[in-house]
Amino acid sequence: MHYRLSYEPQEKIALNPDFKQIGSTRKQIDTKLSLIIPTFQEEKLLEEQLKRFSPEIRKKYNFELIVSDGGSTDKTVEIAKKYADKIVLHDCDKRQTIAAGRNNGASVAIGDVLVFLNADSYPADLDKFFSEILAWANDTSDCCGAIACYVSGFPSEIRFKDKVFYFLHNQYVAFLNFIGLGMGRGECQIVRRSIFEQVGGYNSEIVAGEDFDLYRRINKVAKVKFCRNIVVLESTRRFRKYGYFKTLLYWGLNAVTVMLFNKSITKEWEAVR
Repeated sequence: MHYRLSYEPQEKIALNPDFKQIGSTRKQIDTKLSLIIPTFQEEKLLEEQLKRFSPEIRKKYNFELIVSDGGSTDKTVEIAKKYADKIVLHDCDKRQTIAAGRNNGASVAIGDVLVFLNADSYPADLDKFFSEILAWANDTSDCCGAIACYVSGFPSEIRFKDKVFYFLHNQYVAFLNFIGLGMGRGECQIVRRSIFEQVGGYNSEIVAGEDFDLYRRINKVAKVKFCRNIVVLESTRRFRKYGYFKTLLYWGLNAVTVMLFNKSITKEWEAVR
């Protein structure tokens, strides 16, 4: 599978999918973060998303902004070129999984910590978000390899039933990490680069449940902790289209098949736009 790389400003480097070889000998002086956003047909939300990560914010918290696009035919890539430091373009007829998109973004990243953020999600408080991540990354006594975030809905979209759902689901995620199962929603996953490389990144063949699969494998080599202070807001568009019951049913079925058979029951994840 071929990938074209495009940068703003333009800069060409080789795409290296071998995670175990990336940055393994690089000396860590100042902690560098890589914010990786996978996209596919996200022209409606992407510009407002990327505007938040201004050059001033990136300099303040020492992170690069990477957009990994899965073959969008709308204005997604055009928008990304205005804001991103690096853009990875999927150039193949076969539909790319979000797991592959994240992996491709990670393969060009130079950060000590990889922050995977969905295109329809954003931090509730940018300063708190990056300050908490950097504090964790620089704490040599913290043996956790990854962070699971508190997820809620956009203030403009959220309803009372959404608040109830998010409260219960966040408690569920926190409990699973407390008992050592390893869990974190894909809206935002924060992983030490060394741990990401050690487990081989996301399983790019898994269509849905790849987020659970990654944290489940990470939990075998390092702890995953749930951090209530790192809050990420997401669009509730999928819940509006399918309802909570159907969405949770698919989540659950995919989690079970990932654990038992290392593959998801979902063959293609529908893009809700």
